[in-house]
Amino acid sequence: MKHVLFLWALAFFCGVSAHAEEGKALFVSVIQEPPVLESRKDIRRLVAFAEETNVKTLFVQIYRENKAWFPSAVADASPYEAAKAAVEEDPFARLVREAHAKGIEVHAWINLLSLSQNENAPLLREHGPAILTRNAEPKKTLADYRIDDQYFLEPGDPRVRETLLEIVGEIAHAYPEMDGLQFDYVRYPDWKPAYGRTEANEFRFRQATGVQTIDEQDPLWREWKRDQVTSLVRVLRAHALEINPRLRVSTTGLVPYSRAREEAFQDWALWVEEGLADFVTLMAYNISTPRFEEMIRDAERRIGSLSKVHVAVGAYTALKNPAVFEEQFRLAERSGARAPVVFHYGSLLENPALVEPLRETKKRTT
Repeated sequence: MKHVLFLWALAFFCGVSAHAEEGKALFVSVIQEPPVLESRKDIRRLVAFAEETNVKTLFVQIYRENKAWFPSAVADASPYEAAKAAVEEDPFARLVREAHAKGIEVHAWINLLSLSQNENAPLLREHGPAILTRNAEPKKTLADYRIDDQYFLEPGDPRVRETLLEIVGEIAHAYPEMDGLQFDYVRYPDWKPAYGRTEANEFRFRQATGVQTIDEQDPLWREWKRDQVTSLVRVLRAHALEINPRLRVSTTGLVPYSRAREEAFQDWALWVEEGLADFVTLMAYNISTPRFEEMIRDAERRIGSLSKVHVAVGAYTALKNPAVFEEQFRLAERSGARAPVVFHYGSLLENPALVEPLRETKKRTT
């Protein structure tokens, strides 16, 4: 461990990455302004921006709150239909084609277990609140199921899994040329984490373990919930690769690791170690640079090497403080992790001063 920490410190203070990787990565949200997938002009603008700033990977959101920006018979495909009409072809397919012409990878970014605030989600209309994860408190209205102002799906519910398998399958079939899938919101809520108390979930737990009384602090119950999230990643990955074996399948991950594993029941370190995720993008969003740096150190202490980790820097948290964003971006560059990821493109457009560190990196690599 001392040897690992020495190498990490050497990389940080000498400004040399222990795992150098050319380029950067960028999240592109469907709810930003302008909405990239609704205009040929904005698709071209994104690709040109990526080329200018040496962004080599785009994580482009095409599924959110059970809404689809791809052809879907399962999710609400009205956003896709509107975008397709505006672009006069499948917008994500066009983006993949234009990005590949410039040597830029495109991964489909999909929010799996959050419905956000969408009470009209097809999945929710079909099955009702029984598929939403919940604590043991009484629920009188649908709004009572909100957690952190979102509706979260229960990861182990067979109805949820069947739908998500269909959605992942639709995306993999529709876009054989894309480079990968990034699973986001593949976790339990981490706010007061006594969730998983659905009727179906408790029945399945009792059947699997023989334990009749569920105690939130019972290690068996906690590990069982963790297994629900891990097994969801496992089946979705297997399904995607069955359709397209060359896809890279990745996930986002909460930090620090204790928060991910013990509160959100998201064992991303295990996923990397067992090959369930080709890489993990750590959402190190914190306006405090010392706290940001400690998140990176914590990840390395857990997995030893950051060679299968991207560190995501929150441009949105530093909209009014570009100096903090630049400081954190440089730390991510020197951390020994894969190329830094910026969250997100819309924030860079909102405050162009945030773009300067990306341009400076471009100058150093050309």
